[in-house]
Amino acid sequence: MAVDRLLPTQEAEDLLDLTRDLADKELATRVDEHERAETYPEGLFATLGEAGLLGLPYPEDVGGGGQPYEVYLQVLEELAARWAAVAVATSVHSLSCFPLFTFGTAEQQQRLPEMLGGGLVGGYSLSEPQAGSDAAALRCKAEAVDAGYRITGTKAWITHGGRADFYALFARTGEGSRGVSCFLAPGQVEGLSWGRPEEKMGLHAIPTTTANWDGAVLEADRLIGREGQGLEIAFSALDSGRLGIAACAVGLAQAALDAAVDYANERSTFGKKIVDHQGLGFVLADMAAAVDSARATYLDAARRRDLGRPYGRQASVAKLVATDAAMTVTTDAVQVFGGYGYTRDFPVERYMREAKIMQIFEGTNQIQRLVISRGFAR
Repeated sequence: MAVDRLLPTQEAEDLLDLTRDLADKELATRVDEHERAETYPEGLFATLGEAGLLGLPYPEDVGGGGQPYEVYLQVLEELAARWAAVAVATSVHSLSCFPLFTFGTAEQQQRLPEMLGGGLVGGYSLSEPQAGSDAAALRCKAEAVDAGYRITGTKAWITHGGRADFYALFARTGEGSRGVSCFLAPGQVEGLSWGRPEEKMGLHAIPTTTANWDGAVLEADRLIGREGQGLEIAFSALDSGRLGIAACAVGLAQAALDAAVDYANERSTFGKKIVDHQGLGFVLADMAAAVDSARATYLDAARRRDLGRPYGRQASVAKLVATDAAMTVTTDAVQVFGGYGYTRDFPVERYMREAKIMQIFEGTNQIQRLVISRGFAR
């Protein structure tokens, strides 16, 4: 069902209409094929870029769409309601552009129009095999040499790994938490190789891989910000990234709710539609309340961001609430379908599998609770 949205401008309403139309034609028609076969949707991100959907929250003068974050997130939600993997990759692309836009020099930012205009797709390379939530434990090294920086080490859990054109790469240039730096790394360079894509529970169409850096050299102007500023850059970017995942989770939950409502209105037991059984109707009501509440949390955080107000705590709340809601709602959707929900004949089993990872990436929900609780200390 179409979500009754309160959008700030007519332009935003037109953008959401365009997004729904494109998502119905280009995403909804292809998702089952690619998710089942675990094949990459060639050309799809170029289509999203041509429609202007890959740079929405960035200013128009650097190639972006000039949209407030609350509008961008609702676009992500619409994409996720058709194809969660593509929406997550779109969110990661936006996240990967953040370091250059926020901390890059004017000369470095000349790369932005191609990145934001859809000509290039980006990835975010922070995690390592032994350093997921604990980003200060990074070991991948960036050694200063005459030609720039020599990168050595392994990065992990990279969405779009091996497929993206560039990566926001975080590597160690010194000791301790102030010894991590950020680089804008090309997708292909001598000394960089990619591991086999992870065999994941869901989000099959977009690869998640390790990157093996074996002495690859990046030019000096690939350093973003100052040496040692990497964790500051990473964490400031993740506040925005968490909102992206929250929006994706809400889109996924909305799709599960819609599927459950449709099925409940079509299926009959004991002489009436199952939606008319009070026990089932209450389940659907709880699902709807969870989706609406989750949407409200990410919109609150986004509006704070758009006003230039602090929003880190609200971003963690949104990510926590929305992804937990997606897990609950998709599980309930499977229950509504009964035995059919456990089969691949209907999409709700895929929705449930896809919801699980959203409680984990961009900071696990346990980390979100830690972030929120730290704000209570006096």
